[in-house]
Amino acid sequence: MAADKTASKDAPMTTTPPLRVAVLGIGMMGLPMARRLCAAGHQVRAWNRTRAKADPLASAGATVHNTPTDAVRDADFVISLLENGSVVDQVLFGLGTAQAMRAGALFIDMASIQPREARDHATRLEEMGLTHLDAPVSGGTVGAENGTLAIMAGGRPQEFARAQPIFAIFGRATHVGPHGAGQLAKLANQMIVGITIGAVAEALLFAAKGGADMAKVREAISGGFADSRILQLHGQRMVDRDFAPRGRMTVQLKDLDNALITAQEIGFDAPITALFEALYKDGVEHGLGQLDHSGLFVELASRNAMQ
Repeated sequence: MAADKTASKDAPMTTTPPLRVAVLGIGMMGLPMARRLCAAGHQVRAWNRTRAKADPLASAGATVHNTPTDAVRDADFVISLLENGSVVDQVLFGLGTAQAMRAGALFIDMASIQPREARDHATRLEEMGLTHLDAPVSGGTVGAENGTLAIMAGGRPQEFARAQPIFAIFGRATHVGPHGAGQLAKLANQMIVGITIGAVAEALLFAAKGGADMAKVREAISGGFADSRILQLHGQRMVDRDFAPRGRMTVQLKDLDNALITAQEIGFDAPITALFEALYKDGVEHGLGQLDHSGLFVELASRNAMQ
């Protein structure tokens, strides 16, 4: 089951009564996504550990709270865009946020965490009379701003259907299976992204080392069988040496680590992912962690004395 409409750059005004939506985690993704909820006419309550990051939402119509428990009280939907699974666990259960949610509220975890963590959170929330979807996204800050995110949702079909007014504001949602399946889909997405960035970087550097014009090689293979969004977007960043962070190397490494942990749990051999996890780890250890994940190019260039 999937949403049949992708949101445009301007968030569509809701045609139903405004929903009360709490957003926990106002960072690079949370800020534009919360703004879209405000623009759609919903009542947005925002919380971030560092309040200053959430304060700009006040001018968009959101109410900024000092604690997550205050933010979620009486909310119909609670959206998590927190850093990782342990932070989600701490905020939900360690800080009493889940206890503060009203009965029947739907918790939508749009952070990227491990599938087993998502399943554990779902079980514990349901024991408290709450519902859960794991719904991580792909598309980066540009997709968050434009409402063109790909959303991979795990959980019960009825909760997925209930979340459609929210998902339609953010992009295109697909129900991929039970609790934890959304996180599996996101890990698969990140495996493809991380591996393909490495393939593009190595191929362009290989061509340049042999004397070809890297920019022209990228142009020549565009439209052919090797073309991809990674070649177009990240390949251009490599040509331009533009590694300002959109998605950081540290985040890509975290996702590949989570993929390998999950692969071990389910008895799956993932040698290609293991190879690229080691390369990203080397890049982070060499001080590249805050670069865009296309900055793996810098690590590979260094190995070939091509700085």
